[in-house]
Amino acid sequence: MSRKRDKPEEHAEPAAPDAADPEIEIDAAEPAAADPESDADPAARLAGEVAALKEQLLRALAETENLRRRSAREREDAVKFAAVPLIKDLIGVADNLRRAVASVPAEAVAGNEQLKTLLDGVEMTEKELQSVFARHGIERIEPMGDRLDPHVHEAMFEVPDPNVPAGTVVQVLQVGYRLRERLIRPAQVGVAKGGPGAAAGSPNGEAGAPGKGRPEPGRRFDTSA
Repeated sequence: MSRKRDKPEEHAEPAAPDAADPEIEIDAAEPAAADPESDADPAARLAGEVAALKEQLLRALAETENLRRRSAREREDAVKFAAVPLIKDLIGVADNLRRAVASVPAEAVAGNEQLKTLLDGVEMTEKELQSVFARHGIERIEPMGDRLDPHVHEAMFEVPDPNVPAGTVVQVLQVGYRLRERLIRPAQVGVAKGGPGAAAGSPNGEAGAPGKGRPEPGRRFDTSA
């Protein structure tokens, strides 16, 4: 009987202390947190924490305000320029109307009343379309005689012309369009090469030099972006 009583005692041996007990680790770490040197001036420590939190709050408020303004600007642009794809299609219609008018010689109209009536109708349609463009802030770019501006002009070639300053638009192959401040299509132009007054035509007096306000020979400017 004594042996049977001893067996439970063997199975009921006390377990080893759990070294990974989180409460023990926290208790062991408490003395380090209570270092008198780190807590020498609680007021200064709290003031530093308040300053850090205030800086984080100001940064968060600034980021939120920037996000709000950016979102508002994007919404405004989305509304303002939502019609750009439609405008690009209508520009093609305006080009075809202009080509139709330009393709009719004046002498043919003089001797044909029906052709004159048809031409008047096409011209009226073109004029009305341009009026609609103007009412909606769509501006036509016709740079004949202007200085080359790579932001709104696309130089296709150079034309030797001694009568005008270098970099002057002397031919317009295709008019450009813009919607308010956004360029829809650059004007395709030919510019003068050489000519008197080239230096006077530029504020820096270097309009005739390559890369100074005019395209180099054979160089094509693409301002569609």
